[in-house]
Amino acid sequence: MSFFELLEKRAERSLLCVGLDPRSKCPAGAREECISLINKTTPFVAAYKPNAAFFEALGPEGMVVLRDVIAHVPSDIPVILDAKRGDIADTADAYALSAFKNLNAGAITVSPYMGFDSLKPFVSDRQKGVFVLCKTSNKGSDDLQTLPVGNTTLYEHVAKLVETKWNHNKNVGLVVGATDPSAIARVRAVAPKAWFLIPGIGAQGGDLEESVLKGLREDCSGLLINVSRAISGAQDPAQEAQALAERIQQIRSQKESLSKALVVSQCARFGTFTLKSGLISPIYLDLRRLVSHPAIMKLVAREYAKVLSDIEYDRLVGLPYAALPIGTAVSLEVNKPLIYPRREAKSYGTKLQIEGMFNKGDRVVNIDDLVTTGETKIEAIEKLEARGLRVVAIVVLIDRQMGATEFLGSRGFSFRAVTTLTDLLASWRATQVISEVQYKAVDEFLKNGQQSKKRSSKL
Repeated sequence: MSFFELLEKRAERSLLCVGLDPRSKCPAGAREECISLINKTTPFVAAYKPNAAFFEALGPEGMVVLRDVIAHVPSDIPVILDAKRGDIADTADAYALSAFKNLNAGAITVSPYMGFDSLKPFVSDRQKGVFVLCKTSNKGSDDLQTLPVGNTTLYEHVAKLVETKWNHNKNVGLVVGATDPSAIARVRAVAPKAWFLIPGIGAQGGDLEESVLKGLREDCSGLLINVSRAISGAQDPAQEAQALAERIQQIRSQKESLSKALVVSQCARFGTFTLKSGLISPIYLDLRRLVSHPAIMKLVAREYAKVLSDIEYDRLVGLPYAALPIGTAVSLEVNKPLIYPRREAKSYGTKLQIEGMFNKGDRVVNIDDLVTTGETKIEAIEKLEARGLRVVAIVVLIDRQMGATEFLGSRGFSFRAVTTLTDLLASWRATQVISEVQYKAVDEFLKNGQQSKKRSSKL
C-alpha cells in the first residue's frame, strides 16, 4: 500500500499528525521520549512526523535512534520525515535513499526552491509521499513566499506547479502553515485535490478551526494538522492528543454537514429535469428552498463569511431573487450592510433602481446563489457601476463549473465560490448521501457540459 493510500485509510478516523521532536540531549533519552509518546498517542493519530534535525543533533547514534523510532510506529500509521531537503543530482538521490531506504520513512518534506530537479528523486517512487513547502508557518515566510509572480504569489505558483505538473505520480502534497488561514484557502483553491500538511497549531498560534475548515477538501479529508510541543509537553499527552483529534473531527463534521444538508433539504435533487436552457439534467439545484431551513441558512452564511474574510469591501449586494435571503443571512453573519438592485426600476415613489443606503465609490461584493457561465451577472454589475459602486468580487454558494471563472476573469472581476458542483458530488459520494448510479449520471453530465463549453469557446 502506498503512503497516500495508507494515509487516506487512516484519515477516516483522525486528521491529527503528532510531531516527534525529542528535546533530550542524549540518544537513549530521545529514544525513550519518542517511543513513549508513540505508545500513548497511537489510538488518536493519522500520522507521525519525526523532525530529522533533533536526531541529527545527537550525532551518529541519533540517526540510529531515528531509524528505531520510525520502526516503532505501527505499520498502519504513515510516517513523514520532516527534513526539508532541497538539492539536485547525486545529492538529492542520496537524500532520497537515506529517507526512504535507510530510515524507511513513508514520506518526506522538501523545498521546491531549486525546481523540479530537486524533487524528482523523491517523487519517482509512487509508493512514497512528498510534501512540498508552499506557505510555511514562520513569520519570515512572507520575505519570499508572497512575492508576486505574474498576477499571483510565489506560494500559489508552487501550489499550481504541484497540481498541474509535478504530481504525475499522485504522491505529492503541500505544506501550508496554520498561521495564515487566508493562504490555506488560496492554496486549496489552486490545489483542490492535494493533501495538506498544516503545522503552526499550538506554540506558533495558528487557528485550528480556520485551518481545518479552509484546508479540507470537499470530501472532508485531505489535510493533516501537525501538533508537536502542545502534545509532547502536556501533562497527559494521550489526553491532549485525544482532545485535539476529537476537536478536529467536530470541525470536520461542520463542513461535511453542509453538503449533506443541501440534499436533505432538497436544495439538490436527483432525477430527470429540464433546465431553462433546454438541457436534460440528472440534478437540479434549487437554493430558493433555503428560506424554509433557517439552520441550514445559518450554516450557509458561515461558509460565505469564510470566503469573504480576506476581501476588503464596504457593502454586500444581494442579487434578486434567490440571493436576497442568502445575502441577508450573510449580512447578519459578517455585520456588513446589504443593498440590492431591483429587477425593474420603481415607476412610483423614489423610483430607485438600487435599494438600500450606499455612497458613490463604495466597494461591494455581489452575493448570488449559484453560477453557470457568469454571463447573467454582468447586467447587475452594470447597474451597480452606473451608480458609482465598485464591484470588487462576485461570490456564490455553488459554481456549476461551466466557464464562470474564465468569463468573469476576462472582464476583470474576481470570482469565488463556497464550493463547486464537482466537489459537492465528491462529498456526496464519499459520505454515501447519493447512490453510485446518481454519482455517475451527474459526473458524466458535468464532464459533457464542460467539454461543450471548451469547444464553443474555441469557435
